Amino acid sequence: MLEHAISSTILSGIMIFNVINLAALHTWLERKQSAMMQDRIGANRANIGPFTFFGLLHPLADAIKMFFKEDFIPPKGHRVLHTLAPFISMVFALITFAAMPFGDVLRIGGMEIGLQPANLNIGILYIFAMLSMVVYGVVLAGYSSNNNYAFLGGLRASAQMISYEVTFGLTIMGLIMIYGTLNLQEMIRWQGKMFFGFIPAWGVVMQPIAFLLFLAAGIAETKRIPYDIPEAESEIIGYFTEYSGMKFGMFFFTDYVETILLACLATVLFFGGWQVPFLESDGIHMAGRLVMALPHLLISFTQIGSFTVKVLFFCWFFMLIRWTLPRFRYDQLMRLGWKMILPLSLANLLITAVVLVMMEK
Repeated sequence: MLEHAISSTILSGIMIFNVINLAALHTWLERKQSAMMQDRIGANRANIGPFTFFGLLHPLADAIKMFFKEDFIPPKGHRVLHTLAPFISMVFALITFAAMPFGDVLRIGGMEIGLQPANLNIGILYIFAMLSMVVYGVVLAGYSSNNNYAFLGGLRASAQMISYEVTFGLTIMGLIMIYGTLNLQEMIRWQGKMFFGFIPAWGVVMQPIAFLLFLAAGIAETKRIPYDIPEAESEIIGYFTEYSGMKFGMFFFTDYVETILLACLATVLFFGGWQVPFLESDGIHMAGRLVMALPHLLISFTQIGSFTVKVLFFCWFFMLIRWTLPRFRYDQLMRLGWKMILPLSLANLLITAVVLVMMEK
């Protein structure tokens, strides 16, 4: 029991450390990718010594700047809630990664370590529960600022996030019916099957429509373009209008953490997580037979690498969308969520249920 608690704590620390560093690197990646798409140079230096490192010091410079900026609280704002709001958003976004599996089982000597900080039987429910708490930080930020524009931004954010959370949950119900479990690790193991000997049984193969709806609703949950109505810099109604310094940085950082979380969920639910086609626990299998035995450590590191590459791909893909599509109007955003994505997700769920019942007969 003690060994399990220690390993879970260590894995949680490793996971959060990697997420925080990837989120910081995300700011540089977004600058470089947007510059590439717009045919310009982008971040290429940070004026720290003679070395530029292709602008990789920009995230460090941003962090230093935010830490030393004045922490402004509106004179008539609620000081406690104003300070608490960014912590609520960031903490609940980070602790969702506790249930995220990034590998199968690592065997060192006679000890087995599950490569998942917390192997919860209701892992997907835990993630959705923690994500639903993030909205409180956004609403409290708008309310505690004592600013009508910030309050309007908070209302927009809560309406958007609650609306798309409904669809976000419905898009994966079909997968849960197919996998027959709420445990994320078991979902990944189920996707290790092969159809006709060469087609992986990944979620995107089983539920292609649900995958597209999942991406549409998930990007809305991150509050980034084309769904960045809660911020809307051009309209000056962002829920963090009255925030400065590192408090603003925490809201800014949370958006990147949520983007990484969405990439992880898309990988786990629809793209086999750490699964590699034809690679099983003892080596490479073809047509149900072992054709090449591999060391266990090599298999474990290959699985971790597979999960990492898939997550990085989705991070890149979300940035591609962010710099391609324009911002929706508020009425367009709500109409898309309630009149298009929600009915389609319900129809997909109904069709999935009918097909499963027919297959059982």
